[in-house]
Amino acid sequence: MKKLIPDCYWPEVSNGEYVSHEAVCVLNTGAAPVTVELTLYFEDREKLGGYQVTIPAERTKHIRLDQLVNVEGTAIPRGTPYAMVIEADQEVAVQYTRVDTTQSQLAIATTIV
Repeated sequence: MKKLIPDCYWPEVSNGEYVSHEAVCVLNTGAAPVTVELTLYFEDREKLGGYQVTIPAERTKHIRLDQLVNVEGTAIPRGTPYAMVIEADQEVAVQYTRVDTTQSQLAIATTIV
């Protein structure tokens, strides 16, 4: 199973007490755990992979992308547009959310893929 999120962006700046961030929420309604792999694609550099998360059976997991590192310890870069491919070994539901606090009027964008 493959899900595509073409418009990702983690702002470099936060304003006030709320931190700008992105999250991917994964819902596994199946009877077995699911391994999810994230691969990032950029306009001006090679792709970044090795981001892996396991979602237990019949559970949801909210993956804060500002806290995620890959197997080499590399965090998702801030202030850089990218696209994300999410692959899982079973069917899951995925929701992407971006919280932008760069201005005093907070902004949130979300989509289900």
